[in-house]
Amino acid sequence: MDYESILKEVYSEVKPFLNKGKVANYIPALSKVNPNKFSMSLQLFNGTSYHIGNTNEKFSIQSISKVFTFTLAIHLYGKELYKYVGHEPSGNSFNSLVQLEYENGIPRNPFINAGAIVMTDLLMNKYKDKTFLQIINFIKSVSDNKNITYDKKVVQSEKEYGYRNLALVSMMKNFKNINNDIFEVLDNYFKHCSISMNTKELSRAMLFLANNGKDPLSCKEFITSSQSKRINSLMLTCGHYDASGDFAFKVGLPGKSGVGGGIVAIVPNVMSICVYSPRLNKKGNSFAGTKALEFFTTKTGLSIF
Repeated sequence: MDYESILKEVYSEVKPFLNKGKVANYIPALSKVNPNKFSMSLQLFNGTSYHIGNTNEKFSIQSISKVFTFTLAIHLYGKELYKYVGHEPSGNSFNSLVQLEYENGIPRNPFINAGAIVMTDLLMNKYKDKTFLQIINFIKSVSDNKNITYDKKVVQSEKEYGYRNLALVSMMKNFKNINNDIFEVLDNYFKHCSISMNTKELSRAMLFLANNGKDPLSCKEFITSSQSKRINSLMLTCGHYDASGDFAFKVGLPGKSGVGGGIVAIVPNVMSICVYSPRLNKKGNSFAGTKALEFFTTKTGLSIF
């Protein structure tokens, strides 16, 4: 398949959508990015990669980091993990307080904010004060890149305006579903959401999930095939918050979005993908990024359905 030509076609067709949507302005540091940027990367199992747009442009991965914290947690805890978090779509916004209270402080899944905060807390039980170091080192390992860093300005911005996340962690602490100090949990949570990567790096980092938990290039096995299945199924059903059904319907791939404008997706046994465009739709997912992936799967037939 001529992926280079297909990416050029996708880029041409997605251009009219680049001015639709709005950047995430509730985190001031994210509101300052150039809203018209676009990039897309494909990473194949044989080491070949294809790119379009400014693929060296770093951006805040935000909720895409939740894939990596969930991966670490499921590796450490196995089935015991589901005492603390569910695996069902929420059907509500990613920072809903109402559902969390109604369900006694057990988040619906690891990809909404409350669920990712619980994952962070569980990692802190094991890694203590080295939690963020373990998270970023894991991302460095799966991306085969030692130069991954985080943006301290974004961390500070999240701390100053993260009142709802503070409310979520406080409520879960009240329900005894948070073990550690809530401010230390949030500090680690904000840090891993503030990791900066580009589409090249993120598409490489997701490759192990396209290959049953084993990186086809380095041959490192990060998780079991069964655990990889669980992560991919949750990316399909919960990876785009309350627009996950719409993403599955139109794109047809397991994926995870972030309010920084990035989306990662995997085609099982074929490739991993990352697309970046910072303007978001009303559900908090990249407007043009979602369109680009829809165009891509339509043109290639690479859907899981």
